[in-house]
Amino acid sequence: MKRLRTARGRTAGSQRWLERQLNDPYVRRAKAEGYRSRAAYKLLELDERFGFLRGVSRVVDLGIAPGGWSQVVRRRAPKAAVVGIDFLPTDPIDGVQILELDFLADEAPDRLREELGGPADLVLSDMAANTVGHPQTDHLRTMALVEAALEFAGEVLRPGGAFVAKSLAGGADAALVAALKQRFATVRHAKPPASRKGSSEWYVVAQGFKGAPALTDADADA
Repeated sequence: MKRLRTARGRTAGSQRWLERQLNDPYVRRAKAEGYRSRAAYKLLELDERFGFLRGVSRVVDLGIAPGGWSQVVRRRAPKAAVVGIDFLPTDPIDGVQILELDFLADEAPDRLREELGGPADLVLSDMAANTVGHPQTDHLRTMALVEAALEFAGEVLRPGGAFVAKSLAGGADAALVAALKQRFATVRHAKPPASRKGSSEWYVVAQGFKGAPALTDADADA
């Protein structure tokens, strides 16, 4: 195991993080293969299992920074139009339209639809809320982002499309899965090998979008 030669000026937490990075095979592999983050391998491993990148022509990447997931899409589906959004600055990626904007901003969905130019085959979300150190609060904030991403996916996906999103293990899991099952033919969740064992994250993979729900009589009268 590699250790830093000096911890001068660093907190214990930052020291542990740096040592973990030095000893992480996915970090080394990402550098060698030109990916911007180890998170690229989470998407690669999920796609190996579920095949949602096959034949896609329009893809949305929610929470694109630093860009690893869009790099994977471009390598596996080089002809696909990719639109990403993040409030963090993201260096340009060939073939990817990047919006530097908060996904929760009122204008964000329309901007994404405009750049996309048609129904999406796939909506990806690797978004997570900034943590505040309170597990229940952190979980609820991240799950709110997942729910917002799902609502957006329901507006832009073509019938048969797919939705892949990072979630967190916790009390809201059942409600999320139930909402997904209403809109998709198959709903599965997985923890890819590249996801650190100590992390509470898992990924939901929903495929076979059923299309916009039909209006009920109550909706029509509203």
